[in-house]
Amino acid sequence: MSKTTETGSAPVTTGDEHVPGEPQQMSHRQVLEALSGILLGMFVSILATSVVSSSLPVILADLQGTQTAFTWVVTATLLTTTISTPIWGKLADLVNRKTLIQIALVITVISAALAGASQSSGTLILFRAFQGIGAGGLTALATVLIADIISPRERGKYMGLMGAIMAVGMVGGPLLGGALTDSVGWRWNFFVGIPFAIAAIITLQRTLKLPPMPKVRVRLDYWGAFLLSVGISGLLLWVTFAGDQFAWGSWQSVAMALGSVLVLVLAVWVESRVEAPIIPLSLFRNRTVVLAVIGSAAVGIALFGTSVFLSQYMQVARGKSATVSGLLTIPMIAGQFIASTGIGTLITRTGRYKRFMLVGAVSLTVGLALMGTIDYHTNMALIGVYLFVVGVGMGMLMQNLVLAAQNTLSPQEMGTGTATIAFFRTLGGAMGVAVLGAILGSRITTDVTAGLKSLGVEGGGLSGGTIPDVSTLPAPVRDVVEKAYGAGVAEIFLIAAPLALIALIAVILLKEIPLGTKSGVQQRLEEMGHDAADTAGAVRSDEDITADEAEVRSGETAADEAAREDATASRGPKG
Repeated sequence: MSKTTETGSAPVTTGDEHVPGEPQQMSHRQVLEALSGILLGMFVSILATSVVSSSLPVILADLQGTQTAFTWVVTATLLTTTISTPIWGKLADLVNRKTLIQIALVITVISAALAGASQSSGTLILFRAFQGIGAGGLTALATVLIADIISPRERGKYMGLMGAIMAVGMVGGPLLGGALTDSVGWRWNFFVGIPFAIAAIITLQRTLKLPPMPKVRVRLDYWGAFLLSVGISGLLLWVTFAGDQFAWGSWQSVAMALGSVLVLVLAVWVESRVEAPIIPLSLFRNRTVVLAVIGSAAVGIALFGTSVFLSQYMQVARGKSATVSGLLTIPMIAGQFIASTGIGTLITRTGRYKRFMLVGAVSLTVGLALMGTIDYHTNMALIGVYLFVVGVGMGMLMQNLVLAAQNTLSPQEMGTGTATIAFFRTLGGAMGVAVLGAILGSRITTDVTAGLKSLGVEGGGLSGGTIPDVSTLPAPVRDVVEKAYGAGVAEIFLIAAPLALIALIAVILLKEIPLGTKSGVQQRLEEMGHDAADTAGAVRSDEDITADEAEVRSGETAADEAAREDATASRGPKG
């Protein structure tokens, strides 16, 4: 028989013999190989969302898109990512997770290719929405699979590595996208992720070895998924169109907001009564999960809602190219990379995580507040310092919120629990992009109109709400536009700062629980072993009862025979 030792991740099998019928365990080398495929898949997900950020002004100008289209190229992806994430998470608790993540990668590859071939802003938004479905699967499943093969105590440094991948993807994506746009064309923003996705599919197929999931009847909560999708979509459409297509206080605005809220209330009612809900309400009895959800939603607003519009500041307010715009975000990459990997290692070494999360929440709040002070003439080195502070906050906070929650979840809850946290983070991001985009568009229109009026240009403004190419504008008009975009982007950072305080409060209220030392695979194997032992014990108990009954019956029979013999002797011989 093989010998097994615990390494803090999946068990290491030191012998070669395998008992037929038992799930085979992953070696340490297999864990690292599988991790490479998981992280590659996560990188594809982040890259799909972020690579176009620095190129959107160029893309929308080429496709003749408006400011609303600019917002929805990002929001459509975040919306479908948000809606699909809990569905992927529910499936992860029911069927083969390896197959699921490969399906998500295939969806990402096909939709990216179609997005790259778009001929209008409408078709681009449509295919970006399909891309979000794949990204939702990758977002949910990558973290669940890491929990499968690595224990909470060891997971800190690996979650830090995931945070570093997210940093490279979120901020390095715009850099790569800008370089591609300036050199070979913006369509390559969508094609560049395809080789990474194919490599991830092959790597996962060859390296990821998991024990079989318990056989259960797959039940999906279709009504819950439908109502959740309709309610969230309605809210996002409301915050996007209110203040632009109609006034915030108009009957259309009230109808959309009230209708969306009622649909979501109905969704909660359905989730409380179906047998297999998409988002089990029982999760919200877990204090750590609730606080992680609140913190993650706040972080999502701060992360997506501000970084998406950073490229507009760099290119419109400062007149930088897409490539330079990407380069100027490197301080944020550095901050998040250093913090996530360094702090992740410290968490694994010490077993403590709350203190680092507190520092991260403070850093995020301060960094966003500092970014709220910029204008179109602020020194770029100073902006780099501010972005570094924001990146440090992200690196110390985002993945550790997931770690804290996973540490309290059972193997049966891991998929839905992890996906629920990711769901609220992307929901916060989608709402943040929509709301802050609407605020930015309104502020820019007002400031540009007022600025042009001061120059004697009556009725002036941005044509159709389009994003201007400042290099083609006369000097006085260019100054007005740059000033408007500088002030507008600074305002949305300032709005995001108090939202980051919500994450800080959630971390303060978080109770630190010692990190577990067994991976999800180990826990599942143990449960399977316990179930088998319980079944065997029940069979043995039945056998013992049967043997005891036979012995009693045997004793009763012997006693009866002896009594009959005694009775015959006492009656004496016949005759």
